[in-house]
Amino acid sequence: MNDLFLKIIEKLGSVDNTALFASSIIPYAIFLFYLYKIKSLNKFIKTGFSLTVLFVFITIIVSIFALNYYDKSLVEVDFLHGSAEFFLTLSDFIILLGFIKMLKNLEVNNS
Repeated sequence: MNDLFLKIIEKLGSVDNTALFASSIIPYAIFLFYLYKIKSLNKFIKTGFSLTVLFVFITIIVSIFALNYYDKSLVEVDFLHGSAEFFLTLSDFIILLGFIKMLKNLEVNNS
């Protein structure tokens, strides 16, 4: 059983996931389209989820820079990887602020 699991993991690790990564923008764009139609969500939540696309874009650019300048992948250049991940943290923080604001408005309205 252990050998089968390791062989499956090894096979999955050798698959090129570039096409899957590129095509994942389609369902996310559909998600954003319907997210913006929900009137009860505030701008912070919508902006935070939109900033995730900025995170992907910056990650791609920084990854290309790491390959060309350092001849290494992005995960091998710590300060570039951390800089790119900052944008994911920023979008998550803005989403969190939006939900906190929404919950405070719910508490005020229910009082």
